[in-house]
Amino acid sequence: MTTTQPTPFDAEIKARHRKLWAAGDYPAVADLITPLGRRLVDALHIKSGEKVLDVAAGAGNVAVPAARAGGHVVATDLTPELLETGESRHGDLGITWRTADAEDLPFDDDDFDIATSCVGVMFAPNHQKCADELVRVVRPGGRIGLINWTPTGFIGELFGVMKPYAPPPPPGAQPGPLWGSTDHVRSLFGDRVTDHRFTTTTVKIDEFSDGAAFRDFFKAYYGPTIVTYRNIADDPTRVAELDTAIAELADRYFTDGHMEWEYLQAVLTVV
Repeated sequence: MTTTQPTPFDAEIKARHRKLWAAGDYPAVADLITPLGRRLVDALHIKSGEKVLDVAAGAGNVAVPAARAGGHVVATDLTPELLETGESRHGDLGITWRTADAEDLPFDDDDFDIATSCVGVMFAPNHQKCADELVRVVRPGGRIGLINWTPTGFIGELFGVMKPYAPPPPPGAQPGPLWGSTDHVRSLFGDRVTDHRFTTTTVKIDEFSDGAAFRDFFKAYYGPTIVTYRNIADDPTRVAELDTAIAELADRYFTDGHMEWEYLQAVLTVV
């Protein structure tokens, strides 16, 4: 088990991170992409009795279908408010909900058969630490399953649009959508994993009528968007610019009344 002692600077970054994801209503956003959790569980072929760790689990998009598949599931997240929502919704499934940092997991080496994360660890600042921890807690022969937004898909582009208006990231932080690149994932895990199975595909989103409706929903419910708008709240011109830019981006992704959000699914076997 790692016993990293956080510095005051690290602690401040983690506090900002928790506050960001507690803003708005992330579980409402995650409800848009419910199919992703089931797809990842199916790809991992989770069997009854396997020990499963869902990292940066939010309210349990993967943890819930993994438990229903028979896994003994521990769901962790840096933001306790998200776990509280998951437990209140799914308290009957036997999931253990535990506050934990994806960069410093409080578990023993080789403790789990499977570790998962669905658009979760990609948002932690230090990608290598997250990858190292995922490998460390999974036994040899166990599996790691990830779903991450791609840099060139809609959510990757959305972060690119918001970047000039957002608060500066912590020093050394890497952009989350890099996790949606197969080359980046391979570089993070190296020869510690094998049997790489990568799939790039999309999830259909049909809850919005147009780009403006999408923008207004994310302004109200999605932490990173909320924090970005707060950063420019005293500049109406920039707020208007961002309003237009997000709506126009979303409109470009509408086809026949729905959007397609691209993601990378990675299933890896620990050596």
